[in-house]
Amino acid sequence: MRLGLISDVHGNRVALDAVLDDMPAVDHLLCAGDVVGYNPWPAECVAAVRDRDVPTVMGNHDRAVASSTPFAFNSMAQAGVEYAREHLDDDALAWLASLPDERTLFDDRVKVVHGHPGDPDRYTYPADFAPGMLGGEDLLVLGHTHVQHHAVFEEGVLVNPGSVGQPRDGDPDAAYAVVDLDDRTVEEHRVTYDVDRVVAAIEEAGLPARLGQRLYEGR
Repeated sequence: MRLGLISDVHGNRVALDAVLDDMPAVDHLLCAGDVVGYNPWPAECVAAVRDRDVPTVMGNHDRAVASSTPFAFNSMAQAGVEYAREHLDDDALAWLASLPDERTLFDDRVKVVHGHPGDPDRYTYPADFAPGMLGGEDLLVLGHTHVQHHAVFEEGVLVNPGSVGQPRDGDPDAAYAVVDLDDRTVEEHRVTYDVDRVVAAIEEAGLPARLGQRLYEGR
């Protein structure tokens, strides 16, 4: 079984379209949260994920937009949250609010969380990847850090596919991953997209200019 993994789309429709166009054939697509936030296409990104019936978990930005739950956001992140809240209809907000903190799929072989299996808001960086994070599943998928990484242990596989819409690992290209669940192999992918178009849309939307500039830096 081949699984396409995405995370941290953050309202970047241009990057999401590039990832979906680039992704090789997979049996299922999974999302580790934060469909909205930062970038100016929250409704389009929610629709793209919903239309494909992608199993998705709730990220901290999703939660903040849907329920006004406080989080330690900086001013740029807060601006993205407020923009998404203003531009999503009630149906899209209800969908975000319905997302679970974790999903267990395919006869418990796969678990999807946003930050960490013990805390959805915990940043789990590559140095933190450890077999003890696994709870019996073959594959644990997580996001939140926007840093692409995977680790294969005897107990199972951990994968952060990286961020579709706002990478923070020094590579500006949109990130995703493909996992062969039976072979326990992981392919990390990057795809270029029209960052200039996103920067222009950010400025037109009145969002902080730094949100666009950091896309060029992969920060």
